[in-house]
Amino acid sequence: MILLEGLSALLHQPAAWAALATLVAMEIVLGIDNLIFISILSNKLPAQFRVRARRIGIGLALIMRLMLLASVAWIVQLTRPIFEIFGQSFSWRDILLISGGLFLMWKATREIHQNVDPTHDPNAVNMGDVGLGFGAAIGQIVLLDLVFSIDSIITAVGMTDNLAIMVIAVVSAVIVMLVAATPLANFIGRNPTVVMLALAFLMLIGTTLVAEGLGTHVPKGYIYAAMAFSAAVEGLNVLARSRRQRSEAMVQSAGQSGESEPPR
Repeated sequence: MILLEGLSALLHQPAAWAALATLVAMEIVLGIDNLIFISILSNKLPAQFRVRARRIGIGLALIMRLMLLASVAWIVQLTRPIFEIFGQSFSWRDILLISGGLFLMWKATREIHQNVDPTHDPNAVNMGDVGLGFGAAIGQIVLLDLVFSIDSIITAVGMTDNLAIMVIAVVSAVIVMLVAATPLANFIGRNPTVVMLALAFLMLIGTTLVAEGLGTHVPKGYIYAAMAFSAAVEGLNVLARSRRQRSEAMVQSAGQSGESEPPR
């Protein structure tokens, strides 16, 4: 009933359309964090498991967000203080943000260490460990899905009280994540420097989550502006590297064709 009333308001009120567009954009931006983590984690799995892991992770993100929307009253209670330390109040939301942020920082640090100083052959995969690896990846995705979903829904609740708008925005953002997941993961996999940049993003996001949980508000605009600038610079590096490789390939091809010509 509430959902139908929200849809009716959406059809007849221009302000509702503006709120929907704003919230969809906000949810897509917030979903980038979730998508980067899923892409990096799924790329650690054998190739035949990656797409399934991404789909499961994004599907679980959608289910969690819809379940949280169905219990908005409980979500609002998560922001209420439950204890205080040295004059600083903490709620369940703060605890979840701090836990998720620390996990992201630990995971990003570990992945950076493995990329900088690999201690094993990544091509040597023990098939007996594939199930465990897949299960561990899904478990980590679920944990971060929960943290990002709570942050996403609390943001949605703070922007509008129209349940239909929140549902449409969340579903739209998850659809964008689903479409972009494989291209993003493939791009990250093809460019090792992009992997390091994405891990640095995860470290930044984890630090921001911890700061938010400790009561220090960090404007999201600054975070995403820094991420966009870094991504643009890395995009230029990728483009320059691609052109340099093509140029070297052309020179090498020309040299080989010159050597193959018979002497006159």
